[in-house]
Amino acid sequence: MRHTATGLIDFDPEKASSGITIISPLKGKATYLIGMKGEVLHSWQHPTKPGDYAYLLPNGNLLWSGETEKGPRPGGGKGGLLREYDWHGKILWEYNDDNQHHDFRRLKNGNTLYIGWEEMPKDAQSRMIGAESGSEDENGNTWSDYLKEVNSEGKTVWEWHAHLDMNIEDFPLHIMSTRKEFLHCNTCVELPDGNIMLSFRKNSMIVVVDKKTKKIIKKWQNHNWGQQHDCQRLENGNVLFFANGIHVTGGVYSSKVIEIDWDTGDEIWSYSGSPPWSMFSPNISGVQRQPNGNTLICEGLNGRILEVTSEGETVWEYISPWFIKTQKGPDNAVFRAYRYNIDSPEIGGRISLTD
Repeated sequence: MRHTATGLIDFDPEKASSGITIISPLKGKATYLIGMKGEVLHSWQHPTKPGDYAYLLPNGNLLWSGETEKGPRPGGGKGGLLREYDWHGKILWEYNDDNQHHDFRRLKNGNTLYIGWEEMPKDAQSRMIGAESGSEDENGNTWSDYLKEVNSEGKTVWEWHAHLDMNIEDFPLHIMSTRKEFLHCNTCVELPDGNIMLSFRKNSMIVVVDKKTKKIIKKWQNHNWGQQHDCQRLENGNVLFFANGIHVTGGVYSSKVIEIDWDTGDEIWSYSGSPPWSMFSPNISGVQRQPNGNTLICEGLNGRILEVTSEGETVWEYISPWFIKTQKGPDNAVFRAYRYNIDSPEIGGRISLTD
């Protein structure tokens, strides 16, 4: 749905999950905390646009990624600079890897996990199956994903490489994808048992990597998801994600939020727009289950954030008012959005909803 207004569009205080929402406009240079009425309660300024978002740590600090000029760009999601800020914007920790892209997570042990790009060796590249023939980059190369875990001193203490630790032939790419990238990882998240869950866009697949063996021990795949983003495990054990809905056979382009059973992969719950095409973001985007059972959805490309009940009723809706001028026109896209309860450790009494 295209709106002619920005800011707060809808709010049902009786049904919405009260809290503070964090957004980092994808083309801007700031991170904002938004109240339930759409008011800006706090903000951080950055030297560059994000690569691609920021979120609060349990101690109230902000973990942010910024886009650097150096490094490869085989696809969207370029980052390169990781920073931790305190509440007042002081830089407490910084790490640079110009190949970093998309996601980054502070782990339970205090280390930081992130995704990076690396050039795929030719022998590995020749083993790839699927995608459009001849669609490598301008130099005939394919870029693959790696994971790195670094400690507070910036030392790499664990790493994983897709082209080395996966059986390449077992993971063909979608026929409508290109061969510029192998898989295009857009999410890395630590599970309660310490293993890592990843989202691969190029073949609409979510996997679990065993941290010790580096082998894939679980996977779910469905091309009807249309190259999903932001997979996460819920408290009930299921997996929630944003199904973008691109390159799906038949029908009208539309996105969907899906919850699947951990063991069977069966769809347990879903939400789509009504009509379906009224919610569609072919890339980016994310979701978050709220304490009251509602779901916060970031329809990324349109800068739209909405909260829906389990029955699909919209009880909060907000359109990012930060439009940035680009060569393609004004852009208010948001990669992800999260909400924090006012009593959460992330907020920790630092602000109130009545500010």
